[in-house]
Amino acid sequence: MISFLEGEIAERSSAGIVLNVGGVGYDILAPTSVIASLPAVGRTARIHTRMVVRDDAMLLYGFSTADERALFDNLTGVSGVGPKVALNMLSSLTTAALTRAIVDGDAAALVVVPGVGKKVAQRVILDLREKLGGVAELTAEGPVADVREALIQLGLTQQEAAVALTGVEADGREVEDLLREALQRVGR
Repeated sequence: MISFLEGEIAERSSAGIVLNVGGVGYDILAPTSVIASLPAVGRTARIHTRMVVRDDAMLLYGFSTADERALFDNLTGVSGVGPKVALNMLSSLTTAALTRAIVDGDAAALVVVPGVGKKVAQRVILDLREKLGGVAELTAEGPVADVREALIQLGLTQQEAAVALTGVEADGREVEDLLREALQRVGR
C-alpha cells in the first residue's frame, strides 16, 4: 500500500490533485477541505493516501493527516458506505464534527451529506460509535423504547433522549404517561 506521497502539486481541481512524485503524476481524490489547505500549484506537499482497488480502477484518496485517513477507513468499513460517500462525508463535515456526530448519535448531522440517508446515517452511528469513543446504546424493547423513539421523532438527539429517560420506569404504565414524564425532564 501507499501510505503517503510527497511531491510537487502539478494540477488542482475541485475533486482532487495531481501530485508529481519523481516524474510520475499521481491522480489523488481528496475531500474539499484537504484540497483547500494544500499549497499552490508548483509547491511541495505531503499527502497521506489510501489506495482502493476495484474491478475497473485503482484509485488513490488523499488526506491531510493519518487520523483523517483512519476515519475514512472506518467509514468505508460500514456496509453501504463506499469511498465516494466517505469522501463526501469528509468534505461536508470537519473530522472533529463528523466524529462528534457519530459519537453523539446525531444522525441529523450526517444526513446533510450528499448520498447519506437516514438508514446509512444510523448504520454509521451503530457501527462506529464505540470505535470512536462513544458508548453503545442498549436496545430496549417495550414502552421505554417506544418513548425513546417518540422523543427522537420530536427532534431530540439520542443523547438528549437518554438523559430524559434516566430514571423513568415503565411499571406497567402507558406510553403516553411515560412520554409526559420524560418530556418534563427535557431542558432541566
